[in-house]
Order: sequence, then C-alpha cells, then structure tokens
Amino acid sequence: MVAELIRLKGALLANGFRRSPWQLVGVILGALYGLFVAVMLIVGLFGLGGQDAELIGTVLVLAGGVATLLWAVIPVLAAGVDSTLDPARFAPFPIPSRDLAAGLLLTGFVGVPGAVTLILFVAQALAWRQWAPAAAAAVVAGALGALYCLALARLTTTAAHSLTASRRFREVGTILLFVPLVLLGPIIGGIESWISSAGLMDWLPQVAGVIGWTPLGVFAALPADAAAGAWAVLGLRFAAAVGYLAATIWLWAVLLRRSLERPAGSGKGGRAQAGLGPLGWFPATPWGAVAGRSLTYWFKDPRYAASIVVVPLIPIAFWYASSQAESPFMLYAASPLVAVMLGFAISADVSYDSTAFALHATTGLRGVHDRLGRVLACSVISVPLVVLLSFIPLAAGGDPVDVLAILGVSLGGLLSGLGVSSVASARWTYSVPLPGENPFKTPPGAGARVAVVQLATFAVATVALLPELGLLIAFFVTGNPLYAWLTLAVGLLLGGALLALGVRIGGRWFDARLPELMQAVTLNK
Repeated sequence: MVAELIRLKGALLANGFRRSPWQLVGVILGALYGLFVAVMLIVGLFGLGGQDAELIGTVLVLAGGVATLLWAVIPVLAAGVDSTLDPARFAPFPIPSRDLAAGLLLTGFVGVPGAVTLILFVAQALAWRQWAPAAAAAVVAGALGALYCLALARLTTTAAHSLTASRRFREVGTILLFVPLVLLGPIIGGIESWISSAGLMDWLPQVAGVIGWTPLGVFAALPADAAAGAWAVLGLRFAAAVGYLAATIWLWAVLLRRSLERPAGSGKGGRAQAGLGPLGWFPATPWGAVAGRSLTYWFKDPRYAASIVVVPLIPIAFWYASSQAESPFMLYAASPLVAVMLGFAISADVSYDSTAFALHATTGLRGVHDRLGRVLACSVISVPLVVLLSFIPLAAGGDPVDVLAILGVSLGGLLSGLGVSSVASARWTYSVPLPGENPFKTPPGAGARVAVVQLATFAVATVALLPELGLLIAFFVTGNPLYAWLTLAVGLLLGGALLALGVRIGGRWFDARLPELMQAVTLNK
C-alpha cells in the first residue's frame, strides 16, 4: 500500500504535466529556479567546509532549526496549496491507518519541497568532508532530518485540521504567510543588526548547543559529535533523535486516524449582511452593478487581499533599503510601484469571476460597462492609497514640490495600468485559484502561461509610464519646479487617455470574445 500511494502521487504529478504544455513549461522553469537555489546553497555548504568544526556545527544547527520550524508552520498557514493525496479523500476506503500514515509520509518526497529538503539536508556532508565519520553521519542524519520535517508538517497540519477547514483561518493564514515574505530582507537585516549590537555573536555556539538537543536541531548536531569523536554523546543524541521521530510519527498517526473517523465539519455559514453593501454605493446602472460586485470581491475575497496587504509593506521595505543605501530617494519609489501594482491587480478579474461570470454573459452587459465597473471598484481603494503614499517625500525631509512630481508619476502609473489591465483581462485568461481556495495554490495548466501574461501586462504598463518617468528625472536633475507640474499634468492627461483607450478596446474585445471568455472561466483555463 505504501508503494501504491507513492506511485499514485507520481501519477498525479505526471498527469498534471500532460494536461497542458504551459504546465510543463512552468514546471521546467520552476525546477530550473529551484535547482539554481539548491546549487547555490550546496556551494555555500562546500565553502563552509573550510571552517573549523565548531563554526560548522553552529551554523548547521541554527540553519537546520530554522528549516525545521518553517516546515512546522508554513504548511499550516498555506493549507490547501497542494491538495494531492489529501488524507480526507481516503476516509471511505478500508486502508489500515499504519499503512496510510507511512504512505502519505513518504509521498512528501515526491515533490519539489520535500525533494529539495532531502537533497540539502544530505548535502550537509560536504561541510563535514574534512572528517569522514562526520560526513557519513551527516548523510544518515540528513535523511532522518528530512523525514522528520515531513512528519512534523503532517502532524501540525493534521492537528490544525479543524482550523484549516475554516475559510476565515485560511484567509488570515495567507496574510500571515505573505507579510514575512515581503519583509524578508528587513527582518533578516534587523535580526543580524540586533545580534551584532547586543553582542550575541559569542553566544551563538551556546544557543546552538541547546537547540542541538531539541527536535529542531538534534539531527543537524549529530555530525559534530562524530567529528569530535564524542561517541557516547553521539549515541545518546542519536537515541533522542530517533525518539523524537518515532513520537512525532506515532502522534500524527493517532490524529490522522481520529480525523478520518470524525472529519471536521464545514463550519457555520457567514453572517448575514444588512443592506446592499458596496452594491448600494453606486448608481443603479450596468457599470454601477459591476463596480459594486467587484468592490465586494476586494473586501471579502482573499485572492484580492495580497494587493491590499502589500501596500503598507512596500514603504517599510523601501525604508529599509533607503537606510542601507543612506539615500532618501529609495523611499520615493514606493508610491509609483504601488500604483503600478494596483493598476495591474485587475488584469485577472475575469479569471477570478469563475462561474459567476455567467451574470455578465447572460444579461447582455456591454463590454465597456464591464470594464468601467471593474476600474471604478479598484479606484475606490487604489486612488486614496496612492495619493497618501505620494506624501512620503515630506516624511523623508523632501521638498513639497517633490510631492507633485511623485503624485504625477503615481497617478499616471495607476491610470495607465488600469487601462492596460482592462485590455489584458478581456483578451487573455488563465487558471487561477477557485473561490474559497488558497490564493497561493497553483492550478494545473497555469505554469508559464500565468508568468508570460502577467509579465507582458506589467511590462506594457511600465512602458506606458516612461513619459512621466522622463519628466521626473528631469525635475530631480534640474530642480526646476516646472518639471514637477508637467509630471503631474502628463500623468493625469496621458494616464487618463490610456485608461479611456484601454476601457474602450477592452470593451470591444469583451463583446467579441464573450463566448470564449465564458468557456475559459468555466473550465478555469
């Protein structure tokens, strides 16, 4: 049964590649990127092997502890990203829980995260190449450590099954997972600065020594014992590591059996809302109805949440980059970047509609009204945010005239981006997470098609912003306030013209391709 489950996981992955050539291209590109990252880390491990044993042990124990902790947390927050071999699907079948647990655990290596983790953990042997016993111990400890990561991920996700079954938890989890990814640079830099300023560098070996006896770092600490010839300590630590692994697998098997016998319910429905909500904010016109429904998505659909959540994070990331470069001008880029991103955010609106797009197809809605309604919904949120971020130069000690120039570039980028997106979403659709699914999920058939369409749309929106950028550069080079006023005027006039043109062209394509759009969103492709 274990071998059958592994074969089934491989067949599911292979069938996903056959479903669409774009999926295969996307997997190849993703694999090449993953291979590049893995090679860089392996090169780093090889370089680490030239240091003394204490430093090698400290670095590997701390890095292994962080990796193990991420395996315990990220699968819970990202529940629903990979739904292949979901344990709940095996509830109707009389499969012994022991066989099911073993099979599901080992299938974790049939995939990019598990395979890369196994390779990198085993590759720790390169760092211990000066000591043959330590290198051999690193291979065994790395394989067991990777297995423990998968078991810990299964344990935490199964224990949190009643939470992850809740849509509200998945939405909050997505936001919690997205925030540290955006602020990864400032977080790492802040931790490094804190450790250096607090004089904790000398304490890291002691910290690693403590972590080396916990489930987080016990596997990574085994090679150091072999390198030091501490065989008694090695045996005791190995017994602890095997005990941690066995206890985790046993506890997960118990929770898995209980979850299959008593599946978590879907939970209560959402609270009823009084009134029409955003639908009552707009006139009773076709474009008003589209705007109201689209704005409801912006407030309640977690797939749109990333576009809003990232807004307050970008100024923080740019502030950190500006402090490192000791130049305030990095902060000036925050507002234009947010503007282009928000304009780009509606480029997949039709795809996100899913089967609800039938409302647009069966009511005889004109394409120009559809495009205009979606633009207005996005503008309700994006315009105030962009205007507010345009005042960042004042906070950075800049001149008030700088605000005019930044505001012109930002509004120009937002308006032209909305125009380009109005054309793109009517002409190209692609697979997206369905309503209620995890926003990070990659549907079969997406792959490179998503990357190509999004990259092309973003590139065109950026090219449309070149006149404003040229005037902005002229303003900062010459210091002449006239260029600031020209930037604002060109941003409003040219951006508005591109928006009107995009709504008009997108509306025509919408009318001409309505049956194809309906078929595409129904099949989610």
